[in-house]
Amino acid sequence: MAQLKVAIVDDNQEIREQLIQHLKEERNIIVAGEADNGQDAVALIRETLPDLVLLDMIMPGMDGFGVLQHIQVLPKEHRPRVIAITALGRDDFIRRAVALGVSYYMVKPIEIHTLMDRIRDTARLSEQPPAPLPLLPLPGQTMDDKLSNIFLSIGIPAHIKGYQFLREAVKLVVEDHNLIGAITKELYPAVAHAFATTPSKVERAIRHAIEVAWNRGRVESLNKTFGCVVALPGEKPTNGEFIALLADKLSVDLPA
Repeated sequence: MAQLKVAIVDDNQEIREQLIQHLKEERNIIVAGEADNGQDAVALIRETLPDLVLLDMIMPGMDGFGVLQHIQVLPKEHRPRVIAITALGRDDFIRRAVALGVSYYMVKPIEIHTLMDRIRDTARLSEQPPAPLPLLPLPGQTMDDKLSNIFLSIGIPAHIKGYQFLREAVKLVVEDHNLIGAITKELYPAVAHAFATTPSKVERAIRHAIEVAWNRGRVESLNKTFGCVVALPGEKPTNGEFIALLADKLSVDLPA
């Protein structure tokens, strides 16, 4: 890994100190500086031109979203990649952050070794166009958080209908796995009822969401999430297969 210059932005001093300590132990990482608010973060980024910013989204004064907006107006060659580290796991915050260029969204509490893996991933992708990195489910996240991260990692955009339908279908199957054997008669109607639509529209929208993911070529992100090969780029699963796969994964991850 080439040398990576990292700036740390968080209003929690203890978190900043912990991150600095771990980063300084990495041979190829240079800590460019730290800031505890958005205004100082913007000044730090403009002055030091870091390759990567570890950015808290909630801070006094200018928040992380304001910092991201300032980064977007920098010349392209000076825009750092950003890993958001925040307690906010809501879909709308994640979508907004990704739209503003965040490469990876991590929900606190985070595991340092996972963060270091994502930093290394970012370094390896430094010559490629910015794109969301694989968002792995983290300990302590809710089912909604985990689904949001998986969908973002494989490229299912949150604005399409299939995103919400697929999320609801997976959650229903986690609660009652027998539904996967009655996908047409029970599962699609249940999702349709929740969104005041028809089962056929649910089926088509979920199919479209899966096709979008496979067409974007991010299937490897799904395999990375599961820790093994569960899907191949040229072999799109059926709706039922994909829902069952995600439900099984989440069922295993849920506390007993």
